[in-house]
Amino acid sequence: MIVRDLSVIGATGSVGTQSLDVIRAHPDAFRVVGLAAGSRLELLAQQAVEFGVPAIGLARPPAGTAAEAVAAVRAELARAAARASRPDPVEVIELGPEAPARIAARPASIVLNAVTGAVGLDVTLAALEAGTDTALANKESLIIGGEVVLAAARASGAALIPVDSEHSAIAQALRAGRADEVARLVLTASGGPFRGRTRAQLAAVTPEEALAHPTWDMGRVITTNSASLVNKGLEVIEAHLLFGVAYDRIEVVVHPQSLVHSMVEFTDGSTIAQVSPPDMRLPIAYALGAGQRLASGARPVDWTTAATWTFEPVDREAFPALDLAIAAGRRGGTHPAVYNAANEVLVDAFHDRLIPFTGIADGIAAALAAHAEHDAAETGASSALTRADVLAADAWARGFVRDRIAGEARG
Repeated sequence: MIVRDLSVIGATGSVGTQSLDVIRAHPDAFRVVGLAAGSRLELLAQQAVEFGVPAIGLARPPAGTAAEAVAAVRAELARAAARASRPDPVEVIELGPEAPARIAARPASIVLNAVTGAVGLDVTLAALEAGTDTALANKESLIIGGEVVLAAARASGAALIPVDSEHSAIAQALRAGRADEVARLVLTASGGPFRGRTRAQLAAVTPEEALAHPTWDMGRVITTNSASLVNKGLEVIEAHLLFGVAYDRIEVVVHPQSLVHSMVEFTDGSTIAQVSPPDMRLPIAYALGAGQRLASGARPVDWTTAATWTFEPVDREAFPALDLAIAAGRRGGTHPAVYNAANEVLVDAFHDRLIPFTGIADGIAAALAAHAEHDAAETGASSALTRADVLAADAWARGFVRDRIAGEARG
């Protein structure tokens, strides 16, 4: 097997640490050449020492001058090296908000973007513009970047590789037929912790309840997005962009057991599904394997045990965020960026107990409606979308939602 040089951006988060689990199991297949994180310096230093990483980045470095911050990082690396009885391998330290993108731009065979949220856009663009295949666990960068990201991939010839379990499942199932034989993509949703509740009941749920996902162990934002079905809406947009399938041929179905991760229906009536117990190490290993199936550490389905799988339609009245995402995706341009940015602010507001759970979808709807009226040119319909357009829409949406929340608090 060819050794692949790999950089992991968002290395200390859930997907980042699981990706390093996969790499740890295949020391002869990967060489980690870059790691970047937000602020978890101690864990980042441990990872860098264990994997012999020459370059690291920290988006939110220790307080102090630049020299003091570098010294603090060096001291943490020295402590990690001493504990592991290994040398400090780090030659390059990047600090500040642009550090993850700088690490992503360094030479590598593949960059895994496991950053959460819109801040991952610059990481994805940096990797693609460097001509590096990019494994996307950060769906937001493709969703908000849209044609900007796709154009960067086309220009450099770099591949966009899905890491989300649903899109990995689709990529695997698509190998069963030609593109012109695909009738529909079917994304599955667990339904989250609030499956079966009415919109009226959802108005009273708490942040603690929203984080009690029945299947997956994820961070606060993604777990809340799963509870609201924002995450599934984002995944519909991502599927459209990754696979070039029209929105009217992408379905969402609730599958509480989370064993069927998604399906592809072909024109002859056949449906091919990818099935496995919920474990992100499997789609991570598939993404990093460059077409080869690597042992991921994930267990297979136990077919000797009796089980029942159920599928049901989405309650679109209780969970309007799904259709709001699809509408934003159809409009294109900067509308997906507005959807995503508004949601990120609203999720924080919900967890700060400033708005009810139903206020997340309500706030997204208000932001999208105001954006359409705010400036027709910002829809991107009349000219090619640019990074500046995306960032401006992102900033506008965040400001709009914050003002709306503040107004509601006063009123």
